[in-house]
Amino acid sequence: MAEFWGPLAALAGEWEGEGGLDTAYSHSQHKVLGTPFREKCTLKSFGPVANGSQELYGLDYKSAMWRNDEENPFHTEVGYWLYDAATGEIMRGFVVPRGITTLAGGTAAADATEFTLHAAKGEANYTIGENLYLAKEASTLSYDATITIGDDTWSYDETTMLKMAEFAEPFSHTDRNTLHRVG
Repeated sequence: MAEFWGPLAALAGEWEGEGGLDTAYSHSQHKVLGTPFREKCTLKSFGPVANGSQELYGLDYKSAMWRNDEENPFHTEVGYWLYDAATGEIMRGFVVPRGITTLAGGTAAADATEFTLHAAKGEANYTIGENLYLAKEASTLSYDATITIGDDTWSYDETTMLKMAEFAEPFSHTDRNTLHRVG
């Protein structure tokens, strides 16, 4: 499987994490808070997908995060992780139901246990799209993620730079978690 999916092969499965930390601006409390969260993530393999001579293999994914004992998640994502074994290009395309879509990318060797992804608003290839409200009130300028793969675990450390009315300079919203295989 690794020859086609590269480093993504290790991510296929069902995952949960209890030690997440979301550092973001709270509009209700008018300050930056570090909020613990729990997470569930499912990644299902598929492929190949042919783009002419390009052949991609990927993971269809869905994730949800909850604070404390909340019934409804405060954040969800759906999307795809993609790998091109011929070039080492690795991509993560996802949609957040706040009106944001991101295609982040980078390169990684097939046996990599750590890789980074980047997207920035207005870039030609790895870019960010958002709705009109967010473009005015909390525009996403860039997204960077480092993924680290262990034995039946994987971690992410993400930084999303935002242009917000509440701050004169871009604000750094961060998320991190370690997920453990449950299936």
